[in-house]
Amino acid sequence: MSSLFAKTSLGRKDLKITDSEFAQLRDFIYENSGIYIADNRKYLLENRLSGRIKALNLKDYGEYYYYLRYDSKRRDELARMYEVITTNETSFYRNPPQLKVFQEKVLSEVIAEQRKKGQKRLHIWSAGCSTGEEPYTLSMIIHETLGSELSQWSVRITANDLSEAVLKSARDALYTDYALRTTPKDKIARFFDKEGDRYRVKPEVRRLVQFGQINLNDRAAVKRVERSQIVFCRNVIIYFDDDMKKRVISAFYDNLNPGGFLLIGHSESLHNISRAFKPEHHPGAIVYRKV
Repeated sequence: MSSLFAKTSLGRKDLKITDSEFAQLRDFIYENSGIYIADNRKYLLENRLSGRIKALNLKDYGEYYYYLRYDSKRRDELARMYEVITTNETSFYRNPPQLKVFQEKVLSEVIAEQRKKGQKRLHIWSAGCSTGEEPYTLSMIIHETLGSELSQWSVRITANDLSEAVLKSARDALYTDYALRTTPKDKIARFFDKEGDRYRVKPEVRRLVQFGQINLNDRAAVKRVERSQIVFCRNVIIYFDDDMKKRVISAFYDNLNPGGFLLIGHSESLHNISRAFKPEHHPGAIVYRKV
């Protein structure tokens, strides 16, 4: 659930980005990540990257662009840049109506189908997992749904994000009250261990989730993701232009098994993006099914 530019940061207020520098950096970011920064977001890019320019002792945004392209440490800086330009605003059990539909309709149907086949295998892809709240929530829901039967199942949630920093936080699985602000108290008691003033996700919940870095603009990397019955990609595609959205949604379609489900953010839509999915309307949520 990574989001771009949810809030601005204080950078070097004296450092201004020129139109040509903005165009260079915007195109570079798009080329490398698929993240599209509109012209009216220029000042946000200026604010977010000024701190990196200062940290690297560079003169301006032009020098920063050349650093990203040619410096021997460009790979490390590219990772830091992604961390700076993406903001990860999320929480456990976010968007309860959608999660209710996931548990009662989507997950129940997939489980019933697997039981019918005698396979008992479940794979979910959380694309844009941020600091881990989404995939861990899905793991908790699976624990509740399968109960004592879980040990008989092969279950994996592949959780990917662009930023290595948020993935490290996700693997640590240690959260503040703020991350649990939308979490029912009974879930906190069942699935978390209190450590001081923080909460750590219990080991049995963490065991179902495998984290890894991925760039959704890297077609080869996306193709390597194990085939899924369900894909979650919430609050990510709104930061792509239409061309990138179509490529990403097409990749999700290819990844999903026949009849598989795609769940996106409540403010996102596949309208004019893809006709390959059939929208299924439920109270408070739309689910897209591969047809």
